[in-house]
Amino acid sequence: MKLFKFLIVGVIFGIVLVKSEAVSWYRIYEMFRFESFHMYGIMGTAVATGILLLWLSKQFKIKNTEGSLMNVPPKEKGFIRYILGGTLFGLGWALSGACPGPMYILVGTGVFSMFIVIIAAILGTYIYGVLKDKLPH
Repeated sequence: MKLFKFLIVGVIFGIVLVKSEAVSWYRIYEMFRFESFHMYGIMGTAVATGILLLWLSKQFKIKNTEGSLMNVPPKEKGFIRYILGGTLFGLGWALSGACPGPMYILVGTGVFSMFIVIIAAILGTYIYGVLKDKLPH
């Protein structure tokens, strides 16, 4: 029963992303070509909402689903790693037309070619896990 509520939230989140066209390849294409504010508006709203909710959770000592207080760990040093990671993430997003969450949503909407992207993402994650100790962190 506990997992059921997460499934419901995920389905609602998927519906919101589909209805807002956040999973639309055309909207993503417009974003990467700087032709439309639509996706930047969605992401900016999400960031602002996250900041507000995190601030409220600290002010009112709101607990998470596991019963502990929510906190954000301090950011690790190493600006270059964030630039490189963000660049790789952005390239993957631009080439596939979807970031990790919407990949599954797109499969749910009938875009079954997204299975290729999901398999590639899982393979890339596996390769990173194998090479993690050999990479300069």
